[in-house]
Amino acid sequence: MTKPGRLLRTVTLLGIVSLLSSCGTTTSGGAVGADRSQLLLVSSAELEEMANQQYTEMKSDAKNEGTLNIDPVMFKRVNTISQRLIPQTAVFRGDALDWDWEVNVIESDELNAFCMPGGRIMVYSGLIDSIALNDNEIAIVVGHEIAHALREHSREQVSQAMAAQAAIDIGASLLGLGSVTSVMASSGYKALVASKFSRDDESESDSIGLELAARAGYDPRAGVTLWEKMIAASGGNAPSEFLSSHPAGASRVKRIQALLPTVMPLYQATQ
Repeated sequence: MTKPGRLLRTVTLLGIVSLLSSCGTTTSGGAVGADRSQLLLVSSAELEEMANQQYTEMKSDAKNEGTLNIDPVMFKRVNTISQRLIPQTAVFRGDALDWDWEVNVIESDELNAFCMPGGRIMVYSGLIDSIALNDNEIAIVVGHEIAHALREHSREQVSQAMAAQAAIDIGASLLGLGSVTSVMASSGYKALVASKFSRDDESESDSIGLELAARAGYDPRAGVTLWEKMIAASGGNAPSEFLSSHPAGASRVKRIQALLPTVMPLYQATQ
């Protein structure tokens, strides 16, 4: 008869093997070296289906509110820039060229933009108007958002959350801890560990987005001016970098400056 301790060790070992077998990557590192293993416990198809549904609902709501693509000049700018960036995605993953790419602009004061899994891009007009972005800076923003989709950061974060919650629940059970302690541990994970994962994802997307923009013929030095504008717009009210899901603006500027010697030749080759 198997002893409880031995059984527990066996189950734990099997769990670790299962997690390790789920580690991999769907992208190449590019010139910026964004190459690492990722924990991927859920399928791309599942997240893309959810993303498509959410994107469709968002477009429908915007149409009903009269805020979808109402400025043809801005939409043309964003779409033209995006269409130059999209072919460059093949450097990081060839299958991205077959995604069902879509670009839209929502009229809103919000300083926001995103690219959902599968290539659905949305840019908010406030991001462009409020801080007067030029085309190079828009390319840096859109390239950054595309990078999130290429590296499947949403898929990775869902997987990390699943693995973390499972580990917290098992640990609480083994140690005889109550549900309150388990909830506290989960909250601590979200506040500290999960936010670090998100900061790492943001930094990685900064790197990949910079390369995408440079390869598409947009000046990567715009990454510096973009974040100088963002810093000024925030008025210094951003949360502590340690607890924030995004790196501090000054940190991003420093990282971008460090990458310029790598990506500037890619840009210069297009001129």
